[in-house]
Amino acid sequence: MSLSKTRRGLATHRHRGPVAIALALTCLAGCATYQSKPLPEQAESASSLTALRGYDAVPLPLDEAAVQRLVLLNNPDLRTVQARHAAAQAQRVQDSVLPNPVLGGSAGYLLSGVGDSTAWTASISQDITSLITLRPRREAARANAGAVDASLLWEQWQTAGKARLLAIDLVEGARLMQLQQQALDLLAQREARETQAIAAGTLERLTLAPDLAAAADARANLNDLQRRQLDQRQQLAALLGLKPDVSLPLVATLPAPALDAAAITRDADSIRRRRPDMVALQLGYQAQDASLRAAVLAQFPALSLGYDAAQDNSRVRSGGPAVTMALPVFDRNQGNVAVARATREQLHIEYTTRLATSRDEVDALLALYVQLHQQYQAQAPAAADAARTAAQAERAWRAGQLDLRGYADLTVAAINRAMAAIAIEQAMLEQQAALELLVGRGMPTSLDQEVITP
Repeated sequence: MSLSKTRRGLATHRHRGPVAIALALTCLAGCATYQSKPLPEQAESASSLTALRGYDAVPLPLDEAAVQRLVLLNNPDLRTVQARHAAAQAQRVQDSVLPNPVLGGSAGYLLSGVGDSTAWTASISQDITSLITLRPRREAARANAGAVDASLLWEQWQTAGKARLLAIDLVEGARLMQLQQQALDLLAQREARETQAIAAGTLERLTLAPDLAAAADARANLNDLQRRQLDQRQQLAALLGLKPDVSLPLVATLPAPALDAAAITRDADSIRRRRPDMVALQLGYQAQDASLRAAVLAQFPALSLGYDAAQDNSRVRSGGPAVTMALPVFDRNQGNVAVARATREQLHIEYTTRLATSRDEVDALLALYVQLHQQYQAQAPAAADAARTAAQAERAWRAGQLDLRGYADLTVAAINRAMAAIAIEQAMLEQQAALELLVGRGMPTSLDQEVITP
């Protein structure tokens, strides 16, 4: 070998070295790395309202809107939303990529016989079937990711609706407790005096049995209301990610029920575009329809195209195109096609049923709200009349014109009327919240839903 050839070979070798190193580093840079993330040994809920995200941006005391916002920002279950969203997007990438080309090769060392070199073969091929089904698979992956996001948005909407209902029950329940406490105080005062009279022998216990029973019933009703309030406060604290004993400052009163039945009916007509669960079902159906098209396309024989090259031990080289095709004798992808078609039919039925039942639920709640409104209007005059009678009875009792027993009976009757009106008002507020939740009032009327990131 000449000196010039030797120098050229060394120069080529020097140039190839950095190129190979750069190529290797580029490949390594695109590789994923692993880092451990141990689970925590302990975890606890927040111990004060000031620890909640968004606490500084809401007014105190908390109304329905403020409670809903804090729940959306701090609910422990909703904190996994972003992780599920990221997982859905990662699955979308995985389902829409092409398979890598297949590279093959072999070496045949000369062991004996005629020949003076090492034989080798090399090949590269690409799956053509994956190219044919690429578009429907990408459509399915995109629709599946959108369906996951819409489902997560519906989960957030339902959680916010549950928080709103709890806030309504707590505020109205506090009003009921206040009235029930007033009735109990008055009945307890009468009970104490009558017990003293019984002990003195001036009154018979049998004649006062109804009064004693009324006081006992009032005490039991107050105890029930207190237990219900405690349970609902603990539920709301759990939705906010707070410890059960954290005090929640809520408003004393809520705006009166003001449901626009005509607007609810109009919203119900567009429920398929408004409610995230309906959007999720539509996107899920679109994804399954694309999967069915991909399965139909994949029933054709699996085909791979490539190029093969070879050299034998006598340095004879050959090369040319290569085709690999599966013979559709036994499997023509008919099983996957049947499964995809049956799944699409199932989703079609589920969506149709959900659309029909959702409208039925709206109509049923509207009828119930109308009935509650009629009952409230019928109850209001009686409650106002009872309140006026109780006020007159108080003035007569203080003037000595009416005994404590009569004054207590009339006042407690007025309180019971007021509590009945509050109970109907509470039911109307609950129905209004449920209707707005069902029709998705406040939700965007688009298939491109976005998940609220906690």
